[in-house]
Amino acid sequence: MAHPSQLGFQDAASPVMEELLHFHDHALMIVFLISTLVLYIIVTMVVTKLTDKLILDSQEIEIIWTLLPAMILILIALPSLRILYLMDEINDPHLTIKAMGHQWYWSYEYTDYEDLGFDSYMIPTQDLTPGQFRLLEADHRMVIPVESPIRVLISADDVLHSWAVPCLGIKMDAVPGRLNQTAFITSRPGVFYGQCSEICGANHSFMPIVVEAVPLEHFENWSSMMLEDT
Repeated sequence: MAHPSQLGFQDAASPVMEELLHFHDHALMIVFLISTLVLYIIVTMVVTKLTDKLILDSQEIEIIWTLLPAMILILIALPSLRILYLMDEINDPHLTIKAMGHQWYWSYEYTDYEDLGFDSYMIPTQDLTPGQFRLLEADHRMVIPVESPIRVLISADDVLHSWAVPCLGIKMDAVPGRLNQTAFITSRPGVFYGQCSEICGANHSFMPIVVEAVPLEHFENWSSMMLEDT
């Protein structure tokens, strides 16, 4: 969960998000080193009154400043491509959930069950209880078992939406007439918040996403209770 004055990302709740955080730190350190070198060169060139004729025309320096950026780009590209392929991997999911975007709420359907589905609306500010978050709480949470591969099929009923949960490292567009899919594994129990990340109309900011990861036994009890209520 993000907090005021936070400078970094939210704490990772999935292996993919942990990889993204590590890649962010890796790329940021490279940018910091490059910026420091460029700033040092600029300050040196401005302050010094000396001129070296070999610097003005040097084949060795031209080779270095051609090869060095290429090597830096490779150091950034290789881990980036690795994470991109990891994010597309969907191996034997234990549970499949269909998330459908509407104006302006989400509906969830657990396709592995015969009749388990519900709509998820934002809780109005006046109905919040102490400890709940404004504009982020939903009346029905998407409950999933922890440490289990989850596949989410994402689409929309009317306009473009986007199903995004930052701490899980997920952001997938919901397109009418098209079924997109993504997968994740939660590494710890908890409640994870997200929001629609595609401008979808007047109430775009009022369709939160709440994912609750619970132990498998609790998930089975919850699913049985939901099936009995239907």
